[in-house]
Amino acid sequence: MRLTALACLLLACALPPGARGEQAPTSPRSYANPVDLDYRYNFEQLQQGISYRTGADPVIVRHGDAWYLFLTIADGYWRSTNLLDWTFVQPSRWPFEALVAPAAVSDGDALVLMQSAYAPRPLLGSTDPANGRLEFLTRLLPELPTAVKENWDAHVPAGQIPSGPWDPDLFIDDDGQWYLYWGSSDVFPLYGIALDRNARGFAYRGTPRPLLALDPAHHGWERFGQDHRGAFFPDGKPVGNYLEGAWMTKHAGRYYLQYGAPGTEHNAYANGTYVADAPLGPFTYAEYNPIAYKPGGFVQGAGHGSTFQDAHGNWFNSGTPWIGVNWTFERRIAVFPAGFYADGQMRVSTRFGDFPHWMPTQKVDDPEALFTGWMLLSYRKPAKASSDDGDHLAANVTDEDPRSFWVAQTAQAGQTLTVDLQGEKTVRAVQVNYTDYQSGVFADGPQIYTSFRLQHSRDGRRWEPLAEVGDDPATRRDRPNAYLQLPTAVRTRYIRYVHGHVGAQHLAISDLRVFGNTDGPAPPAPAQVTATRDADRRQASIRWTPVPGAVGYNVRWGVAPDRLTLTYQVFADRGTQLELRALNTTPGYAVSVEAFDERGVSPLGPVVELP
Repeated sequence: MRLTALACLLLACALPPGARGEQAPTSPRSYANPVDLDYRYNFEQLQQGISYRTGADPVIVRHGDAWYLFLTIADGYWRSTNLLDWTFVQPSRWPFEALVAPAAVSDGDALVLMQSAYAPRPLLGSTDPANGRLEFLTRLLPELPTAVKENWDAHVPAGQIPSGPWDPDLFIDDDGQWYLYWGSSDVFPLYGIALDRNARGFAYRGTPRPLLALDPAHHGWERFGQDHRGAFFPDGKPVGNYLEGAWMTKHAGRYYLQYGAPGTEHNAYANGTYVADAPLGPFTYAEYNPIAYKPGGFVQGAGHGSTFQDAHGNWFNSGTPWIGVNWTFERRIAVFPAGFYADGQMRVSTRFGDFPHWMPTQKVDDPEALFTGWMLLSYRKPAKASSDDGDHLAANVTDEDPRSFWVAQTAQAGQTLTVDLQGEKTVRAVQVNYTDYQSGVFADGPQIYTSFRLQHSRDGRRWEPLAEVGDDPATRRDRPNAYLQLPTAVRTRYIRYVHGHVGAQHLAISDLRVFGNTDGPAPPAPAQVTATRDADRRQASIRWTPVPGAVGYNVRWGVAPDRLTLTYQVFADRGTQLELRALNTTPGYAVSVEAFDERGVSPLGPVVELP
């Protein structure tokens, strides 16, 4: 495999000190999911006395020399010039209520914004989005025209179109023609229609076309529930598989209509794509689906997002991981490296998708080359705290589960949380993930910010500074998922969090994650990998031999041995087998397993064919 100069640099950076006799460079910079963003508090549950930080349905659009990020119910948006540092922009005007799953597109002159709606609503535009200046492009988009369509489902009367457009996506083709895609339902398909833009605003051209629908009988990953095992309402009725999150990408003359399924409430939320030679189809299902899939690890879920490029032409795909502590729809956002094979197959790399990745400084051929090689040093390591509430203990901060957490007895400054790495390790980055536990935040205000110090020690007695967050009042902000890449690698054993401030009334941390490397060679490859396809071809049973000392395994699969594009991460203390329920019935697959520990990643084990 040919590596670019940058990829070679990144692979060198991934080696632990001693392997090349130098420390990691201060550039390029890295990031880790969930994205380090000042997620806004959501007050949908005020009547229940619940508030929590959340973000979902990310739309990332480049306009001018910056990228703009729009989320569900944020009352504003974010701006970045490097895809690492995001600044919240408070708009001059807003479409009268909080946006849900908005659409955004740049036509070169203006950034255009459209909200989800069940009735005609305005479209906004800005030639100065950096300063939040939004103007009306049209006061009301017209009613959707009625279309006579094929009866896609027995529950959908022929010719009926749901009110909307809900979950819209705006796309401008190379010839300047605008298109609108939308849909969010467990019954209806995704739709598309051409738009005319003129001096009076926007008008529809033609009638809506149904473009794609779920087919869970043949697409295992489109089945609802945790690991696609289904879910049920209190009355026993099964929850339907959900189709939403339309996003159009044009690449090499072909049109990739992406969608999220089967539901944001579980670990298996994913993105798939249909492909066509024209913007309104006909579309063909991509047998390599899903394209973005991350059911295991700390960040779980990758559905409903957007696909975009950085300044160097590298592709990324954003999505919506699941938190679900305070409410079903408590979520974060994630960004994964993406790309296209020469034959057009779309790929999104979620392998080690919640470990640090480099933000590239030039074009990179292989998305997986952006993985830093910094491994998780904190998994199941001993942790102790200065206090706890008696129920939520310090041991929870190293279990890689955002739904378990530590709660301090008070939120006063000076509370400490210490992780023992059980030996001196090379530490390169730390991520502090807060939890909203009885937060008591019911209005935005100046006190919603995060401050803390990180310290380290080799012996647990003498402490040295490692990093500091929120010390400058002019630049501090809320950082629910604060990720800190150290300027230089530090050789140490203990990592200590020293509390400063949180906006909530409780100090609660789900995970204190430490990344770097332990000295020594990477683990050996797992042996005796077996994979058996079930009678239900949507499922397969995969087993492998344990690797001594492994922290975890990546089960990797795809439609060819050299295209193991999909990953399910399994921690070693959870066994050496996986029931994979995300397959499509038609194609054959190739499956393999790799092991990882604190030293690095093994070679792939035997590749097994699944006819």
